[in-house]
Amino acid sequence: MGIEIERKFLVLNNEWLTSDLKGIQIKQGYLQNSNKSVVRIRVADTQGFLTVKASTAIDHEIDNSIDRQKIQSLSRLEFEYKIPLDDALEMLKLCEKPIIEKVRYTLDFMGFEWSIDIFEGENLGLVLAEIELKSEDQEFIKPAWLGKEVTDDPKYLNSNLIKNPFRAIK
Repeated sequence: MGIEIERKFLVLNNEWLTSDLKGIQIKQGYLQNSNKSVVRIRVADTQGFLTVKASTAIDHEIDNSIDRQKIQSLSRLEFEYKIPLDDALEMLKLCEKPIIEKVRYTLDFMGFEWSIDIFEGENLGLVLAEIELKSEDQEFIKPAWLGKEVTDDPKYLNSNLIKNPFRAIK
């Protein structure tokens, strides 16, 4: 079982973008999309993935001294499996529309790997940076190009951006 601990930020500018960075095209959709769990299909360049994500609070005891809302937004169960590209492309056709389209760049900053997603299609104009951590309280230095943290704002979850695209929430 995998646990994903992630923080998400708006990006202020393109200071992070250097000529040596190469982005990968991502298309993803959701076969199941509820508050408790999602089943995502992703095509990243020429690779297909099936991913299941769920709140860590589901069927798991959690320490009552920790803020339950924070746990649900920072830590999630994550199961990801490579699947054949042709299968992923066919499954994308079954997903709720619109499909999430973005270009992802990955870069290192002060020993941490950041993913920067530049959204396209219905979410054009949205640029998000994500960092995965080993623990919820792990410290890191924030790059100058980071804007407001949106980890706790559900409207910036990819699974919600298909229901309420960025163009509608700006």
